[in-house]
Parts: sequence; C-alpha cells; structure tokens
Amino acid sequence: MPSAQNLSRLNPAGLFDPSPYGFCHSLTAPADGEWLFISGQSGGEGLEHRLSNDFRSQVQVALGNLDTVLAAHGLTFASLLKITVLIVDHDADKLVIWGQELGRYCTPQTLPASTLIPVPCLALAGMQIEVDAIAFKARA
Repeated sequence: MPSAQNLSRLNPAGLFDPSPYGFCHSLTAPADGEWLFISGQSGGEGLEHRLSNDFRSQVQVALGNLDTVLAAHGLTFASLLKITVLIVDHDADKLVIWGQELGRYCTPQTLPASTLIPVPCLALAGMQIEVDAIAFKARA
C-alpha cells in the first residue's frame, strides 16, 4: 500500500507554530509517485448534496467527502500536500471549528500546507465551506 512516509513537512524556526490552525508551513514530496488533484469538496451531503445550516456540520461533511476521494485512491489525509479552504463569512469561531474538525483526520505531524480564503459566497446557495486538495501517492 502506498505510504505518505516519503513526505517531509517543515515548520522553519523563527516562524509561528501553525499546527493549531490546521496546516504546516511547507512540504516536499519525492518525484517518484503520482499527484492527485482533488476538486473542491463542499459540505453537501449525499447524492442530493443536502446542505445543513450548521457550519460545523458542513465542515464534517466536507472533510468526510475529501476522505472518501482519498480512500478511493488508496490514500489518507497523511498523503495531502496542500489544501485550499474557502469559508463564507469567515471569523475566529469558524477557524476554531475548522481546526477542531481537521484534527480528527490529521496530527500535527501530518498536516498539509494550507491556504484559507474568506469569501462572500460559494457556487451554491447555502454552501459555507469548500476544500480542494493536492495529494501525493508514492510508488510502492
């Protein structure tokens, strides 16, 4: 089974510890493997893309959807290199919720590089979060 052990995460000395916020400052991957580009996963649940009004619920669903895509490729969150998180009407409370829920899937040692972008709206009415990702699958 492919492993994310070939990935090297680095939080350089002199920069703040980003792990409580759900990311690492940088990550390198060897060239011997496959890159996986994952389209934005929203908080829409099931084939009907049902959206809860609750932000935490949407975060949980979005991360679950991302986990489903990763698992379909034989990967886990430890294989993530980079995520981009879009949050509607972002604030400090939503940042805490995001970090708590991401912590269910990642440890400080497996956090990906990350960019969080506050946005006024997303593609569909009611969407509060969208997460796209880049993962790496090392050759066995």
